[in-house]
Amino acid sequence: MSIKIKIEHRGKYYSIPFNKPYLTGKEKIYLSQVLKSLRFSGDGYFGKKCQELLKKQLKAKAVFLTNSGTAALEMAASMANLKPGDEVIMPSFTFTSTANAFVLRGAKIVFVDVDPKTMNINANLIEAAITKKTKVIVPVHYGGVGCEMKKVMAIAKKHKLLVIEDAAQGLGASYKNKALGTFGQFGCLSFHETKNVTSGEGGALIINDPEFIKRAEIIREKGTNRSAFYRGQVDKYTWVDVGSSYLLSELDSAFLYAQLQELSKINKLRLKIWQYYFKELLPLTKNGLIELVSLPKEAALNGHLFYLKTKSLKERTELISYLKARNILSVFHYVPLHSAPAGKKFGRFSGQDRFTSKDSDCLLRLPLFATLTKAELKQVVRSIKEFYGQN
Repeated sequence: MSIKIKIEHRGKYYSIPFNKPYLTGKEKIYLSQVLKSLRFSGDGYFGKKCQELLKKQLKAKAVFLTNSGTAALEMAASMANLKPGDEVIMPSFTFTSTANAFVLRGAKIVFVDVDPKTMNINANLIEAAITKKTKVIVPVHYGGVGCEMKKVMAIAKKHKLLVIEDAAQGLGASYKNKALGTFGQFGCLSFHETKNVTSGEGGALIINDPEFIKRAEIIREKGTNRSAFYRGQVDKYTWVDVGSSYLLSELDSAFLYAQLQELSKINKLRLKIWQYYFKELLPLTKNGLIELVSLPKEAALNGHLFYLKTKSLKERTELISYLKARNILSVFHYVPLHSAPAGKKFGRFSGQDRFTSKDSDCLLRLPLFATLTKAELKQVVRSIKEFYGQN
């Protein structure tokens, strides 16, 4: 269902925006039901329906809705029982929330270089970053492309470490036919407006080890055993652990439920667009003009994002301006965390930064949303080819 509105970005309206939320048509129906019920707080009818559906889709032990992907990461970090000085390994090419969740618990972040083929953490470099203080490995499935989870899990098992997957971009994607977010003890999803399915804001914590389910429930309910109280397992609820207010409201859950019911359809639409970009732009790679992702054979995509890499930061800037002049919004992604002021204060880079900084300077994301038309797609591709003199 297309949304007939103009999309504004930094004061300019684009005929082809970078992102446009998809509506299934059921959102208004479900929201009206919530409004009639006068029950707006979390864990209501639609909240529980979302959790049940996600659990089924992911084949997970348990799923808890949260008010953001950041909240899901913070819950997982709380359950890792980190102490000041403990170390957490992750890529530097990720969003600040991935690191902040652990810094808030006093942990030191140890950044590892990426594999330039996927922009995921290079699994072959993880073991060298492990010290006596290491407690957690955080693989980030960039763009819904699965990390080498077989290697990651083997390293974690060998060193008795927890694995917390940042699968914010990975709903509906898999590695070796297993859903992203279901390999480690925890997986974290995001339902931000830019994700395949959305509730505006929102997220979910996937629990893959049953021993963590009870505590996750408590941490999510502000450190109380309130959920047990509602089930009649205790005669009153009280404060029993650390926690915070992580629940997703019933209004947001109703919106999300409409989206989750159409997950397969939305991902198929996005994948079709992804495949068109890849096919049409592949000749530019053969001419050495750009680079595209090199997909691992074990990874199945969800069509979350499509990017290309230019030869330099200067070239990327020029291409962004070229597309902007044609009313096409393209954007770059993360500034590597280890190069940021907070990254220098709270973390360190393990080994050599061969690709993280260099490749992040060249990465450019193209418009990708479920209602992007064939004509719009052709316009984007044609403009890129014109930039490189290939039409």
